[in-house]
Amino acid sequence: MGCEQPTLRTCRCTSGHRRQRTHGRRQPRLRVCFRKGCGRRYTPRRWNQRYCQDPECLREVRRWQARQRQRRRRASPQGRQQHRQAERARRREAKARGKTPPRRSTDRARGHAGEKSSYLFCGRTGCYEPPRPSLRTPACYCTAACRTAVRRVRDRERKWLSRAKFAGQVKRRREYEAARRRCVNQSGNVRRSRDVSLPKRE
Repeated sequence: MGCEQPTLRTCRCTSGHRRQRTHGRRQPRLRVCFRKGCGRRYTPRRWNQRYCQDPECLREVRRWQARQRQRRRRASPQGRQQHRQAERARRREAKARGKTPPRRSTDRARGHAGEKSSYLFCGRTGCYEPPRPSLRTPACYCTAACRTAVRRVRDRERKWLSRAKFAGQVKRRREYEAARRRCVNQSGNVRRSRDVSLPKRE
């Protein structure tokens, strides 16, 4: 018994010619980095890869994720209590070692202390803007652009997992057929409108 060869399927193009298409492992298409402010185009190695492999971009992603975890941890009473205990222990150790050198006014604050942002920030990776106010439910994103970007990425991953199953493939085929019919109907309507608008030559 040998390894299975990829099956060949005949599909008809729009021009009427037939071509052979190889069914093998699906490859993700070219994407744009999900982190806000990056904008690099990359070829993903995995179906759920959201970010490019630039070291600076990955560093900013990890920094944003760490700050998100810190915010969620300090939102609970237990997390705030543990943070206070850790700060007390750090101050005692610094006092036991001796006096710390005075900090200059020109020194730049490191980490999150040097940033001026609110406690809550946008749910898109790399965005530190506060969520916009909402009357009904608490908002998670600062603008509609961030919300649309997150929704697009989640929808892409959902479709990728769905199309790995037979039911998802059938649904995709029906969606493509419906889109093809809409395209044909629109092109037919455009042709009819052109025929009506153009006067006949005598």
